[in-house]
Amino acid sequence: MVRSNGTRLAYWLVRRSLSSKLLENSSNILNGSLRRGNRRGFVSGTCNSYRIFGYMNSENSKLRSGEVFNNGVLHGNLGATRTFHATGPVSMSSRDYYDILGVSKNASSSEIKKAYYALAKKLHPDTNKGDADAEKKFQEVQKAYEVLKDEEKRSLYDQVGHDTFEQGAAGGGPGGPFDGGFGPFEDIFGRGGGGMNDFFKDFFRQRGFGGQDVKVGLELSFMEAVQGCSKTVTFQTSLPCEACGGTGVPPGTRPATCQNCRGSGMIFMQKGPFRLQSTCTRCGGTGKTVTSFCNSCKGDRVVRGSKTVKIDVLPGVDNNETIKIPRSGGADPDGNQPGDLYITINVREDPVFRREGPDIHVDAVLSVTQAILGGTIQVPTLTGDVVLKVRPGTQPGQKVVLKRKGIKARNSASFGDQYVHFNVSIPTNLTQRQREIIEEFMKEEQGEDDKGATAQFG
Repeated sequence: MVRSNGTRLAYWLVRRSLSSKLLENSSNILNGSLRRGNRRGFVSGTCNSYRIFGYMNSENSKLRSGEVFNNGVLHGNLGATRTFHATGPVSMSSRDYYDILGVSKNASSSEIKKAYYALAKKLHPDTNKGDADAEKKFQEVQKAYEVLKDEEKRSLYDQVGHDTFEQGAAGGGPGGPFDGGFGPFEDIFGRGGGGMNDFFKDFFRQRGFGGQDVKVGLELSFMEAVQGCSKTVTFQTSLPCEACGGTGVPPGTRPATCQNCRGSGMIFMQKGPFRLQSTCTRCGGTGKTVTSFCNSCKGDRVVRGSKTVKIDVLPGVDNNETIKIPRSGGADPDGNQPGDLYITINVREDPVFRREGPDIHVDAVLSVTQAILGGTIQVPTLTGDVVLKVRPGTQPGQKVVLKRKGIKARNSASFGDQYVHFNVSIPTNLTQRQREIIEEFMKEEQGEDDKGATAQFG
């Protein structure tokens, strides 16, 4: 069945306002109602569904009797039909938004933005004082850009067309398909404040789905990060209330019949020719409420407390990495899965080793004689000291590589390398004998230089 433009717009409005996730968690609807009562603005585990009796007409677009808007899907039930016609003029711009901005319908977002800034600069009231025509065009440009810059609005605009879109946004005139803004949808979805939009915003802001995620930091030594370790982290988060067993009410509490819907779980509203049936927001559709709440959690079913989690840190974790521990965060009041725990690693600097990815670096200090004559030295590695041979004539800053002595790569059998950087220690205090030897060495060195110069120029 091909939907007309008016139905597409109605369908889009419903789909934007109802989230499919709200229908996934209905197992704890009674607990949600217990929290509601006369004092709480929250319904747990279910979403209001609206049944609209009557229909609307615009260019053969009909909302048939008994059609249900639920979770963004328009369910049709054939029935008797009536039509409504506009009784007043509809004022709409004859130019579509693409023409106003001077771009094609296939224009990219950057092209639309560029065209808008050029026109806004040209038509801005501050630069066209006293020109009412320029101010009117400037407003048109702004309106067009507000729609076309938003991918979702632009998609709807392209589907339903310019006239239908403006008619829906402006109200369409008395008796039009979206009378009074968006007609019955305005009260349902809270256009301009209140209604279902505010309910959904509060729902996601206060609760979301599942427990609350928790982020904590964990400090490790260099060797703990390289070799792996087991740690425990303690943090404050939401915990199930032990006093009431997570029900939010004292043990043995019996729910009473909801006075708002008289136990039916549904309420009815009349909006002009439309008769709306919706889930009772006071009891969440259960028909039951309670007035007595747990003294410990005040009906919230969770309390703030300290939680300790043991974690296994895998070898090779690096500084600023984040470890995710699923379902180890805050408890969910509805009894669904807890939130996740995110642990950010902070690795302390090591006095010996420096890390660059899987490779490590160490410094080795040589004496003057070791640098000149060579020899052996002990060098620390991640698995213990090793004996390293020093070649005669080793220069300051020179380095050698110890293959596979670095850090083991995760999910791999490969290892990084270890780089040994040589520094030469120059003595500052010499004994008389050492000084004599060095001076003798210097004389011989100068003598060799003199012989070389004589042979070259003689």
